[in-house]
Amino acid sequence: MASGIPELYGSLVFNDSVMRDKLPKDVYQALRKTIENHTHLELDVANSVAVAMKEWAVENGATHFTHWFQPMTGFTAEKHDSFISPIGGGQVVMDFSGKELVKGEPDASSFPSGGLRATFEARGYTAWDPTSPAFIKDRTLYIPTAFCSYSGEALDKKTPLLRSMETLDREAVKILHLLGQSDVEGVSATIGPEQEYFLVDKEIYKQRKDLIFTGRTLLGAMPPKGQEMEDHYFGALKPRVSAFMHDLDEALWKLGIPAKTKHNEVAPAQHELAPVFDTANVAVDHNQLTMEMMKKVADKHGLTCLL
Repeated sequence: MASGIPELYGSLVFNDSVMRDKLPKDVYQALRKTIENHTHLELDVANSVAVAMKEWAVENGATHFTHWFQPMTGFTAEKHDSFISPIGGGQVVMDFSGKELVKGEPDASSFPSGGLRATFEARGYTAWDPTSPAFIKDRTLYIPTAFCSYSGEALDKKTPLLRSMETLDREAVKILHLLGQSDVEGVSATIGPEQEYFLVDKEIYKQRKDLIFTGRTLLGAMPPKGQEMEDHYFGALKPRVSAFMHDLDEALWKLGIPAKTKHNEVAPAQHELAPVFDTANVAVDHNQLTMEMMKKVADKHGLTCLL
C-alpha cells in the first residue's frame, strides 16, 4: 500500500497534471491564466474543458455531475444531473457543455438566504470556481462553485472568502511594491484547518438523545477523568480507532486532501487529524470534504464521529 500512495493520491481529482494531459496546450494555458490571474474564461475554452472533464469523469465511473456549493446552512449542497442527452430513436449520448460547467441555476428559496424574499424572486446561481479542482465522489463529478443572487449578492460562504482573498492579494501587492518588492505579482493566504473529533460506538450513541440531537453531551455525570487524562494524549492508538484512521487517510488521499498528522487527544475517545497547509479557498473545500468523509468512514466501522 505504501508504495502505491503517490499513485493513489489525487486519483479522483481533476488536478493540474490531469488537465495538462487531457487538454489541448492552448486551452490548458488559457485555463491556467484564468486560475492564476483571475481573467475572464472564454466560452470555447470552457467547452473544451467541459468535454475533457466529462471524458475523464466517465472513465472513472461517474454518471452525474453536480455544482457543489456552501450555502449559509453550515453544510454543503448539491443537485445531481446525469450526463445523458437524448438523441432520438430511444438513444442517448453522454454530454457536458461549457455552459453547464460554468453556471448552474438551483432554486434558492429554501435556503436561509432565500427565505428573505418571495419564492419567485429567490433564484440563486452557481458559478464554477476553477481555483478549486473538480473531483469524483460516489460516481458523481463534483464541481466547486460560488453561490450568488442574480444581482451579485453572496448567498454562500465561498463568495465572501474569494472576495477577501482577492482584496488581500491586491492590497498586499501594493504595499510590497511600495516597499521595493516590485517583482512580487501576487500574495495568497494559506490555512491548515485541523479537526478534533470524538469517536463513539454507534450502538451506544443511539441510546443518547443529547448526542443525537446536539452532537455533544448535555446529560450525565462527569467522568472520573476528563481533560486531566494525560495518559490518553499521544497514546498508542486502539486497533478499532487505528483501522478507522487508515481508511480515512486513504479516502482523503484519493480526493487530493493532504491528511498528514493523526493522534489521540487528551479527553477519552478524542482524536485529531491535521492536514498540510494549502491555499485558503482549497483548504476550506477540503475541510468540508474531510468532515463528511470522517462521518462516512466512522459509520462503516460501527462508530459515530462527533465533530
